[in-house]
Amino acid sequence: MSEQTISIIGCGWLGLPVAQSLLKKSYQVNGSTTRPEKLSQLKEEGIKPFLIDLRKQADRNTTRSLQACLEATILLINIPPGRRNPHVLEVFPAQMKYLIQQIQQSPIQKIIFISSTSVYQPQNKVITEDDATQPIRASGQALLQVEQLFQQQSQFQTSILRMSGLYGGTRHPGRFLAGKQNLANGDAPVNLVHLDDCIGVIEQVIEQEKWGELYNVCSDEHPTRREMYTSAARKLGLTPPHFAENATLTFNIISNQKVKQDLAYSFRYPNPMEG
Repeated sequence: MSEQTISIIGCGWLGLPVAQSLLKKSYQVNGSTTRPEKLSQLKEEGIKPFLIDLRKQADRNTTRSLQACLEATILLINIPPGRRNPHVLEVFPAQMKYLIQQIQQSPIQKIIFISSTSVYQPQNKVITEDDATQPIRASGQALLQVEQLFQQQSQFQTSILRMSGLYGGTRHPGRFLAGKQNLANGDAPVNLVHLDDCIGVIEQVIEQEKWGELYNVCSDEHPTRREMYTSAARKLGLTPPHFAENATLTFNIISNQKVKQDLAYSFRYPNPMEG
């Protein structure tokens, strides 16, 4: 058992359950939120809470809170870039540059950065960590920029986890596409990963000290979009989505072989149809 302190920037859908799991393993956890009303919840969980909004870099309170939160040796960064932000390409890298400046003045030595498999453009094939990254969306481009920013640092080591589509907890895939009409790519394979497996991989990186690595994190099985979202909607009693026929397919099949081999990790939810 360890009394090591781990800081988590972003205690949301993923960050909070990670913190809860780490606390059970006797880690001390610092955790941040952008919402003042959530501070008491974090404290009740046993997390040392900090109010940190990286959009407010000019606020001295933000810098002071961030410096205090970074009093740890390991940092998990779990902040989505914001897919709907029209300025994401400028804003997100700027926020991360500010964060890196603060990390450089802290005891942090090891970092896990949560990224996304959206950094890969559709290539209609199996995708490994060695494949080219040419993201289509601005949010994916911003993530790739930030990945490179962290990889360039010599003062600390960063492992990057490129997560596939996230589900589990409050995110049920039955709600993702329910009732939608004439959707494309019905026969394309899905790339999803359950919350419990996200937590499991993060903990294995920490416990096995796999630093400076890059991992794709995705379930073993890749049912089609039609199979996955029709079944998931019906499980919730919702109207299944309708997919257009005979459309040209664009897809990736994200390989999880490196995670399974390098970390000896077995996915708890290998098939998202059964998750």
